[in-house]
Amino acid sequence: MNLKGRNFITLLDFTSEEINFLIDLSAQLKKEKYEGKAHRHLVGKNIVLLFQKDSTRTRCAFEAGGYDLGMGVTYLGPSGSQMGKKESIKDTARVLGRMYDGIQFRGYLHQDAEQLAEFAGVPVWNGLTDMYHPTQILADFLTIKEEFGKLEGVKFTYVGDARNNMGNSLMIGAAKLGLHFTAVAPEELWPDKDLVEHCKEMAKESGGTITLTEDKHEGTKNADVVYTDVWVSMGEPKDVWQSRIKQLSDYQVDKAIMENADEKAIFMHCLPAFHGKTTEVGAQIAIEFGEEYPRVKNGEMEVTDEVIESSQSKVFQEAENRMHTIKAVMLATMSDDYE
Repeated sequence: MNLKGRNFITLLDFTSEEINFLIDLSAQLKKEKYEGKAHRHLVGKNIVLLFQKDSTRTRCAFEAGGYDLGMGVTYLGPSGSQMGKKESIKDTARVLGRMYDGIQFRGYLHQDAEQLAEFAGVPVWNGLTDMYHPTQILADFLTIKEEFGKLEGVKFTYVGDARNNMGNSLMIGAAKLGLHFTAVAPEELWPDKDLVEHCKEMAKESGGTITLTEDKHEGTKNADVVYTDVWVSMGEPKDVWQSRIKQLSDYQVDKAIMENADEKAIFMHCLPAFHGKTTEVGAQIAIEFGEEYPRVKNGEMEVTDEVIESSQSKVFQEAENRMHTIKAVMLATMSDDYE
C-alpha cells in the first residue's frame, strides 16, 4: 500500500483497504511506542501546523507524532499567520509548501483545506473543518478495533447533532468499513440527504448499514458503541446554546441509554466534553439554563459525568489514539518506509 504524496482531507478520498491499512499501521506504531522502539522514519523532514481553531488533542498529537517520527515541527496558531487576512489561502499554500514537507490545517471552511491541498505541492492533512474530521475517525476506529477485535458488523450509534463534521465523518467511515451506523437525533439535525444516500450506497459494498432515527431507545438498543459530541461546535455563536439545548437535552447520553445498549457496550466522545461544572462553559450553562432544562443543571450536557467516568468509557484511550493514527497518516503520506 503506497499513499506517498497523498493529501488526507476526507475519508471519501480513500478506499476501505487504504483506511484499514492506516488503522493497522497506527496499531503497529502504537505497539512500537509502548515497546520503546524508535521509529524515526522522517528525520530531516519539517511540517507546519496551521490552526485557525485551537485544539489540545490535535496539536499535541501532531507535535508528539512528528517528533517521534524525527521531524521538525512549527506551530502557527490563530494569530500566527497572515492566511486569510493579508495573504490568500492560495498564496499561503505556495509559500508553506516550499518551506515544509507537510501541512496540517485545522480551520473553519472545508474549501480552505481543499485549496491548500491544491496549491501546496506537499501533503496536506485535515485536522478539522466544518464538514469533516477524518483524523479523529481513524482514532475512533482504532479504539473500537482494540476493544472488539474487529470493525465489520459492529453496531455503532451516534447520539446528538448528526449533521456536523463528526456525524458526517463517522457515517462515512462506517459506510466504508462495514459498521452498522445509526444516527439518533431530531430530524432537523440529521446529516445532509445526499451524503446519506452516498453512504448507503457505499455501505451496500461493505456490508454495513445506515439508519437515521429520532427514537433514542430504539436507536441505542443493543448498540456496541454509543458515541456523542458537543452540542455547539467551536465558532458557533453563544446564542445557539439555548436552541441546541432545547433540541438535544432529551438526547443526553446517560446511564439509561448505556443500559439500553449491549452489556459490553463502550462509550466514546472525541472531546472536549461538557459533563460537569468544572469548565467555564459548563458552569455558565448550569446557571443560565439549569432551571428550565433540569438535565443540564449540573453542567452536564451531551453526556453525564457518571457515564464518562464509568468503566464503559474509552474516551481517554480514544484521545491517546489520535497521536498514533495521526502519526500513521503522516508517515504513510510522506514516505514508503514503514518497517
